[in-house]
Amino acid sequence: MHKHGRKKTFGFATRAIHVGNDIDQDSGAVKRPITMANSYALPYDPTDVNWSSAEGNLYTRNGGTNQKYLQERIASLEGGEDCVVLASGVAALSGLFFALLNAGDHVIFSNVTYIAAYRLLNELFKNKFGVESTLVDTSDPANVLAAIRPNTKLIHIETPGNPTLTISDISAIATIAHENGALLSVDNTFASPFNQRPIELGADFVIESLTKYINGHGDSMGGAIVGKTEHLDSIRSQSQINLGGTISPFNAWLIMRGSVTLPLRMRQHNENALEVAKWLEAQPGVSFVAYPGLENDPGHEVAVRQMSPGFGGVLSFGLKADHNTHNRFVSNLQVITSAVSLGHDESLIVFLGEKDERQYLYPKRFSNGFFRFSVGLEDKEDIIEDLKQALEKCGLYE
Repeated sequence: MHKHGRKKTFGFATRAIHVGNDIDQDSGAVKRPITMANSYALPYDPTDVNWSSAEGNLYTRNGGTNQKYLQERIASLEGGEDCVVLASGVAALSGLFFALLNAGDHVIFSNVTYIAAYRLLNELFKNKFGVESTLVDTSDPANVLAAIRPNTKLIHIETPGNPTLTISDISAIATIAHENGALLSVDNTFASPFNQRPIELGADFVIESLTKYINGHGDSMGGAIVGKTEHLDSIRSQSQINLGGTISPFNAWLIMRGSVTLPLRMRQHNENALEVAKWLEAQPGVSFVAYPGLENDPGHEVAVRQMSPGFGGVLSFGLKADHNTHNRFVSNLQVITSAVSLGHDESLIVFLGEKDERQYLYPKRFSNGFFRFSVGLEDKEDIIEDLKQALEKCGLYE
């Protein structure tokens, strides 16, 4: 760890550069290198070694040097005590749930989440392991309180939610969880720690898909769980070492490199997305825009309280058009790319049609199909012009 890394007097951008980095002792390089080893030298007498320990360097499935450096940085940026970095955002979600939950436990979770969280809690953990779960519209904390049971172990929320940008009040739900003996985990991927730090708002755990904004270049995968060491040690043992969801050294190094520019990139994502959302909102051919930065958005008031300095780079919107016209609109885009994922340097859009299996959980305005749009770092004038010309070709621009 860099000698100045964790000092709380240093700002977010300074920590994004220095935490986890230091002078390489062998070469004198000012950036730590990639250590592409899967095994490390054993002590003189290895008979006392715990082969399932994450302490020290033993075997990369137990933890490698690049992973440890990245964990230091992510914990600092999130304002957390400890961090486990795994192979993907889904590995982080499943790793948290696997380590925390036992048969007979009850989980409350947001009805709008990443599909893997929905699948894990609504199907896999319920059917395979006997974990009870309740889907709740967590945008109203009263719904969370009403769903509490004596065996509620965990409340898991995602805010902003994927793909509807639904906002949930982290502080209010943390209070409900702790007053009822439960833990709160928050998927923070859409916001990133630059805009929102759930642990500072009372959450016990924060999940990040490092694949998205923290990496920022669309070229690697990783996931992080941040929380107190007492919980993270269990997650590290069960979900990393014994399930084997370890991140590769190269991906850890790539994400470490990408995270340096997180503050700069997020400022641009925030600015671009707000401008694009305002422009789309004014178009007669657009049926709705969901973005918490818009003053008329249902989650705006709560988002202003818990998100700063901005509202992220993802929005959703629909067209006053049929299914095929939505697809024609995408095919006419020239700057914006039709692809999944988010948080890349380039703008990405995906059409989510009317037959989404979770459509019944979304607000009515999403019922005719819609786009999830990850606004990139291009000049915002070019992004808006691209949207304009695609609307024109579909007869939807006036």
